[in-house]
Amino acid sequence: MQLKLVSGNSAGTVTAYYLSSKGNKHDEIDFEFLGNLSGDPYILHTNVFSQGKGGREQQFYLWFDPTQDFHTYSIIWVPHHIVFLVDNTPIRVFQNSESIGVPFPKNQPMRIHSSLWNADNWATRGGLVKTDWSKAPFTAYYRGFNSIDFPNSSPSPSSKSFSDGNWEAKELDTKARRRVRWVQKNFMIYNYCADLKRFPQSLPPEC
Repeated sequence: MQLKLVSGNSAGTVTAYYLSSKGNKHDEIDFEFLGNLSGDPYILHTNVFSQGKGGREQQFYLWFDPTQDFHTYSIIWVPHHIVFLVDNTPIRVFQNSESIGVPFPKNQPMRIHSSLWNADNWATRGGLVKTDWSKAPFTAYYRGFNSIDFPNSSPSPSSKSFSDGNWEAKELDTKARRRVRWVQKNFMIYNYCADLKRFPQSLPPEC
C-alpha cells in the first residue's frame, strides 16, 4: 500500500494499515503511524499478534518526511517469517519460532484494514500531548494497494534473492540483512526484545 500521512500537527492521531483476523484469539500484523507535533518526526509502530497475544512492538523513525509524498509500506506474510518493508527496504523480520513454543500467525485468514483514529491517550509522548481538534479534519491518503498470492506453503526454488524480488525466499540475502541492520542501527527507537525493564526475569523466547 502507498500512504501519505497526516501533515502538520498530527499529535494524538494514529494512521493504521494492518492485517487482522477476528475473535479473542485473533492474529494481527500492524503498521501504525503515531502522529506528532509539527516539525517532530512520525513514529512507525510495528507489532505482531498471534492467538490474541501481542506485545511484540518495534518502533522506528523514518528517514524521510512521510507527509510530503507517497511511500510504499509492505508486509510479506509467509509460513516461515513476516517481513515489514518501507519502500522495499526491509526494516523488521519476525521469524516463525514455533519450534520453541512461540505461536506464529499462520492458521487464521486475515483481512486488510486501514483507519485513522484518535489515540491521544497513548500515541504522542505516552498521551501527554493531546489531539488539537482545531486542526481537524485530519486526512491521510492511501493508494496503489496490491497483493500477491503465494500459493505454496513452502518456498519455490528460485535463483533470485530476496533483494531481487523473490519475496518467498526462505531467508533474507546478505544485501537485505545489511539493510535491516542499517535501519535498526540508525532509526529504531524501541525494541521489545531489548526492554529489560519490561521483562526483568527473561526476554521473550523469540528474542
